[in-house]
Amino acid sequence: MTATENDQHFKILLIGDSDVGKTSLITRFTNDTFNESLKPAIDVEFTTKLIVIDEEPLRLQIWDSSGQEQHHIVSSAYCQDVQGIIMVFDVTKAESFENTKLWLQVIEQHSGENEKKLLIGNKCDLTYDRVVGHETAKKFADSLSMPYLETSAKRSINVEQAFTILAAELMSIPKIEASCMSYQLTTEPTASTTLTKSEW
Repeated sequence: MTATENDQHFKILLIGDSDVGKTSLITRFTNDTFNESLKPAIDVEFTTKLIVIDEEPLRLQIWDSSGQEQHHIVSSAYCQDVQGIIMVFDVTKAESFENTKLWLQVIEQHSGENEKKLLIGNKCDLTYDRVVGHETAKKFADSLSMPYLETSAKRSINVEQAFTILAAELMSIPKIEASCMSYQLTTEPTASTTLTKSEW
């Protein structure tokens, strides 16, 4: 299947602290690879991926924010025309979880009110290093009426499911189970673009 002008397309933004694994999650989802030495994105990057959910072609433009900006000066270009937002924290770093509240404020300042949101606790494979409990994170997500999913980009745990859940919500499909096994996911080769800060 190839992309056409009639395909639905959505802009998705991953936001969160540096080193929580945003870039690794995107790389795992788009290329099914993991690079242990992958460095956090310095500029704003986006990758386009074509998928099929419930026989409907869907083109996702997935934006990777640097995470290194001060929370109060993040450019509004991050959130312009965004339909889906994934907030990512590291389950082994309590500060990254606490900072999701600050990232939420950034979203509220620079975007509209109708975006679909998803909270991700990444690096769930690091069981013995975990400091943020599942129930704590889920309670926070529930208070904001957003789904919560724990992932591991390294072990490829729930990564595909996370993007599929958000994409399904963007298509107004009834909420699906986290396993997403009832949905066929068909992918096309990805295209990546990097924007320098001067182009935001």
